[in-house]
Amino acid sequence: MEREEEPLSARPALETEGLRFLHVTVGSLLATYGWYIVFSCILLYVGFQKLSTRLRALRQRQLDRAAAAVEPDVVVKRQEALAAARLKMQEELNAQVEKHKEKLKQLEEEKRRQKIEMWDSMQEGKSYKGNAKKPQEEDSPGPSTPSVIPKRKSDRKPLRGGGYNPLSGEGGGTCSWRPGRRGPSSGG
Repeated sequence: MEREEEPLSARPALETEGLRFLHVTVGSLLATYGWYIVFSCILLYVGFQKLSTRLRALRQRQLDRAAAAVEPDVVVKRQEALAAARLKMQEELNAQVEKHKEKLKQLEEEKRRQKIEMWDSMQEGKSYKGNAKKPQEEDSPGPSTPSVIPKRKSDRKPLRGGGYNPLSGEGGGTCSWRPGRRGPSSGG
């Protein structure tokens, strides 16, 4: 019976020795290359995620192609819808171009009319600047024509006081220009 007990006691010693060897080997491996292993695992995980999304997209494309090949009516309908959308967009663009051309014609006609009025007023010997602006304001009562109504001088606030003269050298505040020094610079 003693012989049966000896192998039993010898077995746990071998197992503990094997476990100890495994612990030392794995521990030293992790201590030496631990961060490399962690980063490589992270890279593998990210790479796997990217590949899986690409594979899913590839499979989806293949299924779409197969479905399109099976159903040509769907392809025809899709192309007709695309052509209709393009036609609609082109019609809208053409309408915008026509509106723009109309506006340009109106502006040219207005300029021509103003020039004629200026010429007539000059022939009569009147001031043409004041007369040319008044009919423009009268002709455009609505906001349909993009014309800017000039402000009167009485509405404007003067930028400086009435006594300011830039040539006198007064009233400029702390900001005044002085000529630079002549001669070479005295640096270093």
